[in-house]
Amino acid sequence: MRSLFRSLPSASPSPLLPFRAVYLQSQTVKVKMKMEGRKRGRSAVDGLMEAEGEKQRELDLSGMSLDSLPNPASVNLALITKLDLSNNNLRSIPESLTARLLNLVVLDVHSNQLRTLPNSIGCLSKLRALNVSGNLLEGLPKTIEDCRALQELAANFNRLTSLPETMGFELRDLRKLAVNSNKLSFLPSSTSHMTSLRVLDARLNCLRCLPDGLENLLCLEVLTVAHNYHHLTAVPYSLGLLRSLRELDVSYNALTHLPASLTCLPALRSLRAEGNPLVSPSPRVLDQGLDAVRDYLAAKMHADDADAMKKKKQQQQKQGSSWIKKLVKVRYVSRGKRQRQLWRRADDGGLPVGRRRFLAGLRWYLLAAPFVLAAQNYVEINIVT
Repeated sequence: MRSLFRSLPSASPSPLLPFRAVYLQSQTVKVKMKMEGRKRGRSAVDGLMEAEGEKQRELDLSGMSLDSLPNPASVNLALITKLDLSNNNLRSIPESLTARLLNLVVLDVHSNQLRTLPNSIGCLSKLRALNVSGNLLEGLPKTIEDCRALQELAANFNRLTSLPETMGFELRDLRKLAVNSNKLSFLPSSTSHMTSLRVLDARLNCLRCLPDGLENLLCLEVLTVAHNYHHLTAVPYSLGLLRSLRELDVSYNALTHLPASLTCLPALRSLRAEGNPLVSPSPRVLDQGLDAVRDYLAAKMHADDADAMKKKKQQQQKQGSSWIKKLVKVRYVSRGKRQRQLWRRADDGGLPVGRRRFLAGLRWYLLAAPFVLAAQNYVEINIVT
């Protein structure tokens, strides 16, 4: 550090000299630490890659400013069960490296510069936890469906615009799906097939609706779809069938109504719906807590049922409560023959083609309900044949 200040005059030292010295010294220390960290990272990589047997079960290379990964052909990577590559500067993961991690259970690559994941990730048949948060991913490879043992998938803080449409058909054991802070407009329709799902976090996206069939997620305990702002305008009525749901967060969207079926959630303990232009229930009811919302929605459900029954009754009275409709008296006038009077329904949409078909169609009316043949129940039509 002395050489940095030899050119400075000694007679009139600057008052900022001590601060400048401290700053330069700190920068030098940072550079040394960074270089030592990289050297230590490389040595750790080499050392751990060359370890034998049980020592290779877990490999931690996090926070070492790595730009790339070595791929030693002489090392048995199949012994590694946990690999932590988080907080580095990785831009890609070698396909060949991933394909050799056959017994990997946990893979953590969050906080890197990854734009894509290797397609060989589908070879990780024993993978249970995958964390790819804090990268630059715009999509997940379709081969992720082959990781059928996967139980936790975290892909927060990326640039995801979509997820593999059929991933739900294969990832039946998935328990936690976290995809918040992305650019998703829709969740895959196959999400309803993730029957083991317990946590679904899709806040801070651009979701326009929730997938159909959510009532199949009987194990779902936490559902968070907050902060989709003006994109999400409604939530499905089927939410009331999620019997295990404990936490529901639909705050800061464009919801005007909450489904009355939410009263059917016995395990619900937390409901957040602030920041919506709610009409039913009103913000005043929402501020009173979950119990007040339950009471309001229950009363609304009963009122809606009563209105539906009333409308149905009125419709039945209008059409007639009996299955026998208004009858029409039809008089067939044949030339040179006697007149015949028959009965038909007024809503049959016209006369039948022939007399036999007409008589066959009305026989059960004439036998079953002769008592309804009153004058006010028919009109008279003369047909000349």
